[in-house]
Amino acid sequence: MTPPDASDAAGLVLELRGITKRFGALTANDAVDLQLRRGEIHALLGENGAGKSTLMNVVYGMLTPDEGDILVDGSVVHVGSPREAMDHGIGMVFQHFMLIPVMTVAENLVLGAEPRKNGLLDLAGARRRTRELSDRYGLRVDPDARVADVSVGQQQRVEILRALDRGAKILVLDEPTAVLTAQETAELAEVLRALRDGGTSVVFITHKLHEVLDVADRVTVLRRGKTVGTIDTAGADEASLARMMVGRDVVLRVEKEPGTPGEPLLELEDVHAIDDRGLPAVDGVSLQVCAGEIVAVAGIDGNGQTELIDAISGLRHVSSGHVRLRGKDITNCTPRAARDAGVGHIAEDRHARGLVLDFSLAENLALNDYRAGTRFGLLKPRRMLEAAGRLLHEFDVRGGTPGTPARSLSGGNQQKVVIAREVSGNPDALIAAQPTRGLDVGAIEFVHRRLLAERDAGRAILLFSLELEEVRALADRILVIYDGRIVGELPPGASDEELGLLMTGGGAARVAS
Repeated sequence: MTPPDASDAAGLVLELRGITKRFGALTANDAVDLQLRRGEIHALLGENGAGKSTLMNVVYGMLTPDEGDILVDGSVVHVGSPREAMDHGIGMVFQHFMLIPVMTVAENLVLGAEPRKNGLLDLAGARRRTRELSDRYGLRVDPDARVADVSVGQQQRVEILRALDRGAKILVLDEPTAVLTAQETAELAEVLRALRDGGTSVVFITHKLHEVLDVADRVTVLRRGKTVGTIDTAGADEASLARMMVGRDVVLRVEKEPGTPGEPLLELEDVHAIDDRGLPAVDGVSLQVCAGEIVAVAGIDGNGQTELIDAISGLRHVSSGHVRLRGKDITNCTPRAARDAGVGHIAEDRHARGLVLDFSLAENLALNDYRAGTRFGLLKPRRMLEAAGRLLHEFDVRGGTPGTPARSLSGGNQQKVVIAREVSGNPDALIAAQPTRGLDVGAIEFVHRRLLAERDAGRAILLFSLELEEVRALADRILVIYDGRIVGELPPGASDEELGLLMTGGGAARVAS
């Protein structure tokens, strides 16, 4: 790690020295050092399970370190709770937001520090405070909007404003772009630069190397709970950062041979479905995916992708049309029946639909085939543990054993567990929804290779991804969805302009050549 000179030390607002945090036999952080300067954006980079979130939870008082010191403005401080962290000017925005959906933006922003007038809650004062903060920091929000009704990007702005309202001079963002669209990510980058220029120091946790190079001034890399080094981003590139993270060269581009599609396995014919509000969401979708083929569905988030996935996997009623697998009609079957018919589903939301967080890894990995491992109606725990051990090794799941609760793993390793379970079930058709969301470059490389291997083994893979580079890299054919309809088909070599035009509802549809 690059040692600071005397002038650097004078400008440090946060310094971590030898931070160690153990969980039983596991060490999430092992003598980690980090130095944050005043008015800088400092990226924290590392593989899934490297200890990034654990380290920041220590800084924010959610966890107590076993060893090491936290210094704020050059003085050692004790941070035993989030309130103490805020007292020291440290704010944190978590990947999974801590907002109350039924309350307004203003109510969420002042929660815990409510303005009062004559002993009563001053809602007008809360709205005024929200508008003042919004104007001061250039973070546009509607004080009267209900949080449940605003976009994810707007919710994130509320979280940032709430931290700034509490006096945060150090702002920690944990995977802030994981659930944002490309436009929202660009807007967040501008917000962070403005905060930095105003003197706020930002710690930015991410797996996306291009974001580090675009936004951060410096980057500290962790590997297996230890600090590898801190460098300026000005002289770095994606390949060098990936090498620091993983300890080896990483193939950042997918290398694949052309597919050899066979017979159609998954077929949709004029499928219609409504969303949770009772409004049309899937409007006459017809498509087919052949054996040995990856078909990617590209589109701006919220154009019917989630409802289409649910309709195929048995989670949403199909109001008209047909879903067929190997010629068998599975329209409106139950999720279990869809699975038994040969549909695998890597869920977009690993917490809500992919895992039972309080179950062990072995139990989660057995969710699809637990009935096959019973005797006289009783589970065979030893068989489950042995099978889980093999899958955890095969899919390089780190941070736990078969008996570890799923919630104890990092988000990326949780995603690997979901992928391991779905792929190991040998489905005929695999629905992969955002399969690499929240994964580091090494894990993304692994998942891409595995999906290609499944394609080459004869699976029909329907990929949903908001990452256009991933779509182009993996797809044999690209379908573009807009407003619940498939509006075009493009080859993998399609340009950003061609994809963007169709994704925004413009341009004439054309068929891939």
